[in-house]
Amino acid sequence: MTLKVYLSGEIHTDWREQIVEGATGLDVAFDSPVTDHAASDDCGVAILGAEDNKYWHDHKGAMVNAIRTRKGIADADVVVVRFGEKYKQWNAAFDAGYAAALGKSLIVLHGPDHAHALKEVDAAALAVAEEPRQVVEILRYVLTGELPG
Repeated sequence: MTLKVYLSGEIHTDWREQIVEGATGLDVAFDSPVTDHAASDDCGVAILGAEDNKYWHDHKGAMVNAIRTRKGIADADVVVVRFGEKYKQWNAAFDAGYAAALGKSLIVLHGPDHAHALKEVDAAALAVAEEPRQVVEILRYVLTGELPG
């Protein structure tokens, strides 16, 4: 069984790479949003034309990025959403809600400091992990039935 896993959320650390590397040898296909922050922010105006108002600049980018995000989440068997330590990731919360609404298997990844703030998001998840390693262990268990150790 191949699992399609969409890695959503925080783009400032290497958590995606840790999961992809840790899952080497497993039958997993990974996808994610564009993680180049500048490209993600500016894609709308770069493709559709400049905007004087920052709201419309951001809005165009959000709409173009949503094409990839919606497709990635819709095609996924499992959606992993990472909430980082430094930034408020409203887009990550939106992605988690969208995945839950589609009935996707949702794994939420965040540190203990966010437990209270994300309690509703966590309640929609099938697993809440604190480390990328735990996500890999969940994927390994789902695919092979093997426990860590």
